[in-house]
Amino acid sequence: MPRSQRSPLLLAGLLAAAGVAHLSAPRRFDEIVPRALPGRPRTWTYVSGAAELALAAGLALPRTRKAAALATAAFFVGVFPANVQMAADWRHRPAPQKAAALGRLPLQIPLVLWARNVAKGAEGRA
Repeated sequence: MPRSQRSPLLLAGLLAAAGVAHLSAPRRFDEIVPRALPGRPRTWTYVSGAAELALAAGLALPRTRKAAALATAAFFVGVFPANVQMAADWRHRPAPQKAAALGRLPLQIPLVLWARNVAKGAEGRA
């Protein structure tokens, strides 16, 4: 399978794994929900997990891939505040945890670009 065909499926797998993690072990995600959001953190954790699973399904299907890839890029931008919240909350934790929290911040850029590239690749196949 060429790389151009694997890329959307790998991104779908990443999102599916994240979605399952949000739904099966929500407590660790509840902690990073920005406090400015209304409602309970658990609700946001579940909504995020469900969104990740839906995006994964959309990426896996060629017919919905472009729209799902663009939505995925927007999703990665939208969850950035949770990563900022995590970095702020974890600033006093041991160095490995602090490094992981800080490392998530720049990681959003290649994730957004990956999703955009999947959308561009889907244009040629639509």
